[in-house]
Amino acid sequence: MAVPSSDLTSLRTTAIAATLRKSRMFADLSQADVATIAAGCTLRALEKDEMLFREGDKAEGFYVVQTGRICVYRLTPDGREQIICVFQPPESFAEVTLATVEAYPANAVALEPSQVVRVHRAHFRELVCRKPELALHMLASMSLHLKHLVQTVHDLKGRQIEGRLADWILQHAAGHSSFDLPVSKKVLAGQLGVTSETLSRTLARLRTEGVIEVQGPRIEILDLARLQRLKDGET
Repeated sequence: MAVPSSDLTSLRTTAIAATLRKSRMFADLSQADVATIAAGCTLRALEKDEMLFREGDKAEGFYVVQTGRICVYRLTPDGREQIICVFQPPESFAEVTLATVEAYPANAVALEPSQVVRVHRAHFRELVCRKPELALHMLASMSLHLKHLVQTVHDLKGRQIEGRLADWILQHAAGHSSFDLPVSKKVLAGQLGVTSETLSRTLARLRTEGVIEVQGPRIEILDLARLQRLKDGET
């Protein structure tokens, strides 16, 4: 027996609300407020390498990642992809479009099969007019992104690739001696602000020096103390 469309809509809204409640931006809101926001949202499924939006596209809203990973990047004048950030569940992104920005200032692509919640711009703006506290949540989320960008710029200007890579490895190892790369090496190179060739040479150098072992996507830390020294800018 077919499920009535009203029931499907209700199930979809419930699933969207569950995703929104996990996001830092909406975590402190009441269930009623989240349900109201969810009613004005839509879901979009993306295949691997499918574009969510391109720089210059009309801004229709911002997004919360439900499943998968979304890479936000810009193209440099010489055509290289400069990765701004890789977002995963339940992070939000593109909130800047809620302000005066009429077009997306960057590109967004799915790194793997993904699903995102789109919070429609007009709907959310209307809610902000009625509930100004929503604007504070939006500003807090944007501040976190700004902090990340400032740190990224600082790292790109102030640290050598070995230090940036060591820091990245330690963060993603999260206390373990080995882990699988959560993104491709091409994406990782973009996050670190280097070419794929430079990343490959750096990984090879650390492997030769006995700091790490690399087997496909698997990275094993062999010399934790040396990795920490590299992170801190020591040789």
